[in-house]
Amino acid sequence: MVFGQTIETEVTNSAINLKARRPNSLDFTNITLKMSSKDLTSVTEQLAKTKVNETYELSFKNKGLKLNSAADVKDIVSEIEKCKTMTALRMEGNTLGVEAAEELSKALAKHPEFQRALWSDMFTGRLKTEIPQALKHLGGAIMSSGAGLVELDLSDNAFGPLGVEGLVELLKSSSCYTLQELRLNNNGLGIGGGRSVVNMMLSQSLLDCHKTSCQAGKPLALKVFVCGRNRQENEGAIALAQAFKAIGTLEEISCHRMDTSSWNHSLKSIVSKYSI
Repeated sequence: MVFGQTIETEVTNSAINLKARRPNSLDFTNITLKMSSKDLTSVTEQLAKTKVNETYELSFKNKGLKLNSAADVKDIVSEIEKCKTMTALRMEGNTLGVEAAEELSKALAKHPEFQRALWSDMFTGRLKTEIPQALKHLGGAIMSSGAGLVELDLSDNAFGPLGVEGLVELLKSSSCYTLQELRLNNNGLGIGGGRSVVNMMLSQSLLDCHKTSCQAGKPLALKVFVCGRNRQENEGAIALAQAFKAIGTLEEISCHRMDTSSWNHSLKSIVSKYSI
């Protein structure tokens, strides 16, 4: 386009075609646009539909907040509600109770664009019976919003076997079809006599998610799995290996401080998927 030329416009199939007549000299006052209000409305609607990829992380990391009641979490809720595009929420280094989690969940449920739950070290000092309830509130909010998680980090939360019960529904849901990174380091999952049961629950949740995601045409493509320092030993490794083998997309698996023989079993099970 040359400045000073006379412009005529035609709108065809939501695209603007410019036809120009070159003047003998540059004249910035000689620019005209011929467009009906109907055409202008059409162009405006098309521009409004144009999606710009945005990411925004809201962080309350290491604030040392003791969030027990709805009143305690009021300021955080306000920030979440004011945030137009919240793709990540950092809550590490705080302690979240059941009532506070329920209140926070109401705000979280308003963000279908949410992708990264960065919630390691978020339940310090909480009873193990509290944590599953809090996780169910948070997971329920993610599911009801229709968000697709990319990363879920719950490391360094000593919620033990009971904590997994609060995660099962979320891990099986369509909100985890998009999950790429699952971090459950140092959660005490192998403590007590229910090691095999807990890890079977975790493994089965991933298997169920993989199955339903494939049926929906959106196969789970988990890339990173971190689950070290959980005393899983043989039973846990065998259960997890079954899920890894079925999913088949893992690029990084970190399960340090596991029994050596169980770790070898996991590796053999995973490698066998690619053996001819």
